[in-house]
Amino acid sequence: MSGKITNFLREYVVIFSVILTILGIILLFFGVTPIWFSDIPKSLFGLTEDGLGWLYYLLVLGFISFLTGVYYLFTYFKNRKFILKELKTNKRSELLKRHLELKKTTKHMPSKYQKMLKEKENELHLR
Repeated sequence: MSGKITNFLREYVVIFSVILTILGIILLFFGVTPIWFSDIPKSLFGLTEDGLGWLYYLLVLGFISFLTGVYYLFTYFKNRKFILKELKTNKRSELLKRHLELKKTTKHMPSKYQKMLKEKENELHLR
């Protein structure tokens, strides 16, 4: 069961990272609002002083989700750039130098990149 969930999340890592980043920005906004402008949450949402205390938890949750989303986006694009750069080569020796690292990197990427690596391995007669 967890393998299916992991594969699903791996296929749609960009979408989930963007959603997590946007959610983090929204939660950060709601968490920072009572710090800068304490009148807005009181009048807009009708929150009391006790309710304002919960908005600090939103600040922490927003910060964590924002950083997580940005981290996954950054690592996805970094790995994507590495894979595409290494798969451009037509030299078998160049691909052999980084073959283990490529396999390890494509393991954590969507299946499209794993298929690209397999095609390149077949093309250069690796295996």
